[in-house]
Amino acid sequence: QVQLVESGGGLVQAGGSLRLSCAASGSIFSIDAMGWYRQAPGNQRALVAHITRGGSTNYAESVKGRFTISGDNAKNSAYLQMNSLKPEDTAVYSCIADVGGRRYWGRGTQVTVSS
Repeated sequence: QVQLVESGGGLVQAGGSLRLSCAASGSIFSIDAMGWYRQAPGNQRALVAHITRGGSTNYAESVKGRFTISGDNAKNSAYLQMNSLKPEDTAVYSCIADVGGRRYWGRGTQVTVSS
C-alpha cells in the first residue's frame, strides 16, 4: 500500500501564490509518476499537472505559465507551485502517484482563491 499526504492548501487572494506538497510513503520501490488533479463543486475531476520519474511534465492548458510541478525522487515527493491564482482555480486538489501500474490518490487539500 502507498499513502499520500498533501499539504499547503488554503485561502489566498486572486493574484497570490500557494505551494502544494505531496509526500508518498509505504510499500514503494519506485514511483513512476506523480501529479495533481482538482475538482471544483459541480465539475468533474481534471488533471492539473503531471511529472514522470524522468522529469517529463504535462499541464492543463488553463494553468500553463502559472503553475509549476516538480518532484524529488529521493523523498518520494511532488510539489505544485501555483502563481497568479484566479478564483476559477478554487477546488480540492488531490495528489496522485503511479506505482507498479497502480494509481494511488491522496485525500485532497482545499484551495480557495478569493476575488
